[in-house]
Amino acid sequence: MVIGKLSELLKLENENEVVEFKEAKISYDFKKLGKYFSALSNEANLQGLARSWLIFGVNDSKKVVGTSFRDSARKLSSLKKEVADKATNRHTFINIHEVSHPNGRVLLFEIPAAPAGVPIAWEGHYYGREGESLGPLSLDEIERIRRQNMAEDWSAAIIQEASIDDLDETALKAARDK
Repeated sequence: MVIGKLSELLKLENENEVVEFKEAKISYDFKKLGKYFSALSNEANLQGLARSWLIFGVNDSKKVVGTSFRDSARKLSSLKKEVADKATNRHTFINIHEVSHPNGRVLLFEIPAAPAGVPIAWEGHYYGREGESLGPLSLDEIERIRRQNMAEDWSAAIIQEASIDDLDETALKAARDK
């Protein structure tokens, strides 16, 4: 399943809002990893997807180069907690998949979409993507995510076929008295 997913992602024409490739040959900056976590999670939400992917050991031209990033199971498993400690509501990876490819070890970070109504911040800042670029999540995108859990105000709806005769006299009197 995971090898098939790697093959599928490598066939993409380019990186996009929900897929990012990084060489990360030996190491990778933890803060930058967190920013990508926030961005990819938020973008998956905005696109109505369940997950997004950050892949280490693959360069921008989608050539597998291998990675020795956190080269033990213990170091990898601690990463889930480290990310949760810095992300909104302790949001963290669904899973970190390790693939042995003929050209080297590849890590597939499976990132869950931000929950409905809750944009994911990294160290208090919201991140997003513009195509292949990482940057702040726009105010419009933050509000689009936040509005996902807002209940519709039925009292603000207009009923075209209703008339003054449909209003309850007792309710109108109570409203006037208040």
